[in-house]
Amino acid sequence: RGAGGWACGVLRGSGEMSLVSVEPPSKRMRHEGYSAGDGEEDHEEGKGIIPSPIMLLSGHAAPVYSVSFDPSGRFIASGSHDKEVFLWSVSTCENVGVLRGHKNAVLKVAWNSAGTRVATASADKTVGLWDSETGKRLKKFDDHAKVCNCVDVAKGEMHLVSGGDDGRALIWDPRSRRPTGSFDAGFAVTCVAFSFDENLVFSGGIDNEVKAWDRRQGMVSFAMQGHKDTVTGISVSPDGTKLLSNGMDRVLREWDIRPFSAGDRLLKEYVGVQHNPEKNLLWCSWSWDGEMVSSGSADQVVHIWDVATAEELYHLPGHAGSVNEVAFHPSESVIASAGSDSNIFLGEL
Repeated sequence: RGAGGWACGVLRGSGEMSLVSVEPPSKRMRHEGYSAGDGEEDHEEGKGIIPSPIMLLSGHAAPVYSVSFDPSGRFIASGSHDKEVFLWSVSTCENVGVLRGHKNAVLKVAWNSAGTRVATASADKTVGLWDSETGKRLKKFDDHAKVCNCVDVAKGEMHLVSGGDDGRALIWDPRSRRPTGSFDAGFAVTCVAFSFDENLVFSGGIDNEVKAWDRRQGMVSFAMQGHKDTVTGISVSPDGTKLLSNGMDRVLREWDIRPFSAGDRLLKEYVGVQHNPEKNLLWCSWSWDGEMVSSGSADQVVHIWDVATAEELYHLPGHAGSVNEVAFHPSESVIASAGSDSNIFLGEL
């Protein structure tokens, strides 16, 4: 990949990353049996889906802002300040492709449900849609007037939604050059997500609230208020009934997003996430079974919480910079984390 190139490394008791379990007794049986430094005793190399319990993926020349598993769990996409998107093989941890074309930082990456396309949001004000096999950029959407912060891909039809500092959330259909829908939030939009039925688009921004937009009516269906600072990331639960939001007020919140839910939609709060003056957009995520949640955190630690109790299960140091996103494997107990130290960690829980 040029000077320095990319690399993947096995970490065994190096002190560079340690898995420190802080789980409650109810979860110990589920997660016991691994800690950094004794991987050779607890993990027979080559038997897991990754080469070793902890892998370091390096090659990006600048902070990595986003990381995402494809739906099959075989590949990872990572977006960086170096303007590039790397594609990685999970089984070998090798770099298998580079998507080039953005003229500024890539802030968010997302896969389509077939795993054949990668969508990207960039500070160059554009949204990209790429063929993950050929590396070719298929579409360049450039209707945002300012930085494009985020992108999500619908589970069903091939629709995208993006959000930007111009205060808009835009809907894209790859068959059209212009947006097929537009929602004016009035303030910079920092995160977006589709509901499972695609009837709603959720957006978060610097006005500290999460809005649910009705796509048919083009207006806000309901809003979730409680954050006291910018909402930097949102994620819909695997069953489509709940939404997770990360805020610069250092609280991760879980909301009920069922259409006819009565009363306060706030279900619970998770504490421990940190933000700092860098004000990075720190994303959040659910495990594939909906039993755990995680979030980026500026304290250089991967935090993972138990959904049932809201207690922290894992406290995983290792990055030398802000952890900007944590992604769960779609079917296995494996996570990937993207850091401002330009590295990606891939590890077993």
